[in-house]
Amino acid sequence: MGAQLRVYKRRIQAVTATKKITKAMEMIAASRIVKAQRKVAASMPYATELTRAVTAVATGSNAKHPLTTEAEAPTRAAVLLVTSDRGLAGGYSSNAIKAAERLRERLAGEGKEVDTYIVGRKGVAYYGFRERKVEEFWTGFTDNPAYSDAKRIAAPLIEAIQKETAEGGVDELHIVFTEFVSMMTQNAVDDRMLPLSLDEVAQESTRKGEILPLFEFEPSAEDVLDALLPRYVESRIYNALLQAAASEHAARRRAMKSATDNAGDLIKSLSRLANAARQAEITQEISEIVGGASALADATAGSDK
Repeated sequence: MGAQLRVYKRRIQAVTATKKITKAMEMIAASRIVKAQRKVAASMPYATELTRAVTAVATGSNAKHPLTTEAEAPTRAAVLLVTSDRGLAGGYSSNAIKAAERLRERLAGEGKEVDTYIVGRKGVAYYGFRERKVEEFWTGFTDNPAYSDAKRIAAPLIEAIQKETAEGGVDELHIVFTEFVSMMTQNAVDDRMLPLSLDEVAQESTRKGEILPLFEFEPSAEDVLDALLPRYVESRIYNALLQAAASEHAARRRAMKSATDNAGDLIKSLSRLANAARQAEITQEISEIVGGASALADATAGSDK
């Protein structure tokens, strides 16, 4: 019985140590969410105004450009998948991967070949385990991305959209990331970056009551679009990375809180079992003492006779 009690005590100590770790990780993730939210909010005005400028150039000219022109028969698409570098975040990465798989199936159903680009070790491990081809990947910054990271990611994607498909280029750019809605809600979404859907932008501006500004283009609309293309792609990727980082922290906080709560429940359960084992041990010792005393009394009474 004593051995069983020692087992329970060791398990309680192990679970208590784990609870301290998950509680600390929960607090760290909670502190980082606020910073990530601020970065998301700070990046929105630039991205919004840049999109409006691109739309104004495209609608105010007849320029044909990869940024705004739909291919007549698109045959190839690039998909950028944003996952995390670390685990312990619940279903954060797996949900993004599932969204990418659905997008891949949809594009394949439309007759398009898909080139995959990945951010985060979890996505790289998923594709590597299944021996799927990945054009390029980036790791090491998913929980705290910088604009320089977005520029590194955007460079090969911009190069791909500017090439002809016969030369290894693509007709469309898509991004799959986790959108931060609230502390409790994060949704894995897929969004087409290029070509930019001018109708959707115009409808969104009309819904918000905004009027697209009028610009004069120097030296030409094509040159302006060439200058705006890398800025637009970089800003979209940067905003997606920031939202994904905020979502990752929120998902990790929620997962660690659940783990901490489960550890507390397990400690209570083990404590009850340990108390029951201790009670049984004490009862057995009392029974042995009473039995011994009774046997000794019987032996003494027999010797007196």
